[in-house]
Amino acid sequence: MTRVKICGITEESHALAAVEAGADFIGLVFAPSSRRITPAKAYEIASAVKKNSNTTKVVGIFVNAPRSMVNKVADFCGLDWIQLSGDESWEYCRDVIEPIIKAIPVEHQSPEEIYAKLSAGSKLLSTQRFITLLDSRANGKYGGTGLTFDWEIAQQVARRFPVIIAGGLNSENVAQAIELVAPWGVDVSSGVEVAGIKSPAKIRAFIEAVRRADENKRMA
Repeated sequence: MTRVKICGITEESHALAAVEAGADFIGLVFAPSSRRITPAKAYEIASAVKKNSNTTKVVGIFVNAPRSMVNKVADFCGLDWIQLSGDESWEYCRDVIEPIIKAIPVEHQSPEEIYAKLSAGSKLLSTQRFITLLDSRANGKYGGTGLTFDWEIAQQVARRFPVIIAGGLNSENVAQAIELVAPWGVDVSSGVEVAGIKSPAKIRAFIEAVRRADENKRMA
């Protein structure tokens, strides 16, 4: 089953809509972004998610933040996973208390270069759970660009490492991405928004598209 992460949640109602639709993860952004929220707001959202679901996990997204701050926010908000979307080293990752989603920008990197990075990470984080998120990076933004990248690169990486793919996904193209890449998970933010605001209808449509794609692969 392809895991689904609905990222950039800013309101409790949108988080609960994602839970009801069957999201595996919701993402709360603590880095500079139009979707950034405070730890206090994140605590409210995370508490509501945990009250209503035993399966949906809460992910905090950070970019080049001090490790002590990341761990403090994770503890306060009750985060289940930490997503590091900046230039954090694998050594940095070792000091993070929760399982990690480490974002790797795909631009200007070959599959071999990504393999080398992930192999090094696997060795240093041998006792810590981590998943790789492949994303596009543009205009100095650490993800959240809404732009797709070459999925064939992700396809090659996914043969050796579990990956989440992000960047420009929506209910119309996610099935194609799943068919080609067979990723561990998919991540969406702007693809389930209307005028920059999360849409419960689009969240449902996205998750339904993922589940249909999974079923089609199973039946093939």
